[in-house]
Amino acid sequence: MSDPLAPSGPSGPSGPSGPGMTAAVAFAGMRRVSPVVFKAGCPDCRGRFELAASALRLAIGATSRTTFYSFTCPECGSAVRKPAGERVVELLTGGGVRTLRLHSTV
Repeated sequence: MSDPLAPSGPSGPSGPSGPGMTAAVAFAGMRRVSPVVFKAGCPDCRGRFELAASALRLAIGATSRTTFYSFTCPECGSAVRKPAGERVVELLTGGGVRTLRLHSTV
């Protein structure tokens, strides 16, 4: 007979998400992931710094002229807007930057 107080794992009688699942069992294989940071520079004050994904915004438009990322310079407070090519878009979206899709009004 099994111990009624022992946690029931994925192969236990309750299944992978049954009532016997404990937080320790559920998170046993997970690792802590460090937050993504992006290197950036301000054209106004020439400051160089790292920004968290939450500090950046990405706007994807119909053309390269309307696709850009933006942030506020942490050193001088300037609003910065820079063009974003395909590779930059890929890196920013993969790093968790919030994205706004712009629609044309044709």
